Amino acid sequence: MTAAQFEQLEEPEAVEVLRWRFDVLLRVGFEIEQAAVLAANVEIDLHAAEDLLRRGCPTDTALRILI
Repeated sequence: MTAAQFEQLEEPEAVEVLRWRFDVLLRVGFEIEQAAVLAANVEIDLHAAEDLLRRGCPTDTALRILI
């Protein structure tokens, strides 16, 4: 999702998207603070984030790569 697409969402839908992204990031192994940062950056690909962790990348390193 691009930032422009996200900005076009109505508030309830935008909140739901952010909540869903946050939950996914927690589930794959990011810490709360990291998940919050990544979820808020809607242009970050969740599949890429998950793939980094699945391949053994530490969460701190993955965060730096993704941002």
